[in-house]
Amino acid sequence: MSTIYLDHAASSWPKPPEVVRAMVECMEEYGANPGRGSHEKAVKASRTLFEGRKQLARLFHIKNPNDIAYALNTTMALNLAIKGFVREGDHVICTAVEHNSVRRPLEYLKAAKGVQVSYVKTDAQGNLNPDDLVSLITSRTKLVVCSHSSNLLGSILPIADMAEICRKHQVKLLVDAAQTAGTIDIDVNRMGIDMLAFPGHKGLLGPQGTGGLYIHPDINLDPLLHGGTGSQSEAIEQPTVRPDRYEAGTQNTVGIAGLVEGIKWIQKETVEKIHQHEWQLTQRLMSGLMGIDGVQILGPELGQNKTGIVSFTVAQSDSSEIAFILDQSFGIAVRSGYHCTPLAHQIAGTLERGAVRASVGCFTTEGEIDQLIDAVKEIAAHMQS
Repeated sequence: MSTIYLDHAASSWPKPPEVVRAMVECMEEYGANPGRGSHEKAVKASRTLFEGRKQLARLFHIKNPNDIAYALNTTMALNLAIKGFVREGDHVICTAVEHNSVRRPLEYLKAAKGVQVSYVKTDAQGNLNPDDLVSLITSRTKLVVCSHSSNLLGSILPIADMAEICRKHQVKLLVDAAQTAGTIDIDVNRMGIDMLAFPGHKGLLGPQGTGGLYIHPDINLDPLLHGGTGSQSEAIEQPTVRPDRYEAGTQNTVGIAGLVEGIKWIQKETVEKIHQHEWQLTQRLMSGLMGIDGVQILGPELGQNKTGIVSFTVAQSDSSEIAFILDQSFGIAVRSGYHCTPLAHQIAGTLERGAVRASVGCFTTEGEIDQLIDAVKEIAAHMQS
């Protein structure tokens, strides 16, 4: 039984063939250490890293590619941004639909350095009222952290409106683009984003172990890691030049080689086309699930804009049991549980039993969506019999 893969919010799969070929080529032909030598293979590896920055800068409308620091994933990028920027006694605001990659670093700083943390509430569908953000800002507020889209609900938050508020109050805005990079157009200048954390292995169609952080040129972060950069080796302190300041240690050249091709594929297809494809699939899935007794859909209502995520519950059944049956009996891969975002589950009313999350990608077909609908219909009928 072949697998129907509907877990793209965790990692996209499969990847375009160009991604795999580029990674194999790197391993076979120039898998040397970038920035650590002047020989041909090291130089080619360095060029691959810079090509990745160029492609990312083009995708996110970033003026200087060197304002992008590579990271292993969005979590690492968020930790660099949060821990590198927030100081003892500062006040930080984030939303109630944040992933634990935001919540846990903030709660750590709250306990270790007396950082104050406030959470902006959303409604049950994950929609945020910008006025609620204004009410939480104080003279000590230094940073607002916001998921571009909830990884449980699929709701898209009003980044531009939030950025305008932040500018007015001289507060910096950090955006978690884990669910939107590559599937929704992001322009850091037009949207007013000061820092943007993103994964390579989801919507950008690259491999796991890739991602990064855009840092506005006016922001200076304390590095998360200190060590070798291949530059200024005689100095005892971490270099101040970008991106070396934030990239201690050997970078994932083979992964970035694949990421380059993933971004090129996206730019060829266009972000707009990918988003429309995924949105149409979510509408098809939601329409089908709405006709099944006992199924409750979380997040924005049918017809509203959202990312390629549809989370749902089935009667009073445990979400993990539903996901297990989908996998073992129907060959459908989904994600169940709490999705590293317990606050969002609290808002959605699913904190006790979690939810099943189906997330589509650019290669997902209507036929696969229909098979999921039929499977859930069969499971729901059995659960209620």
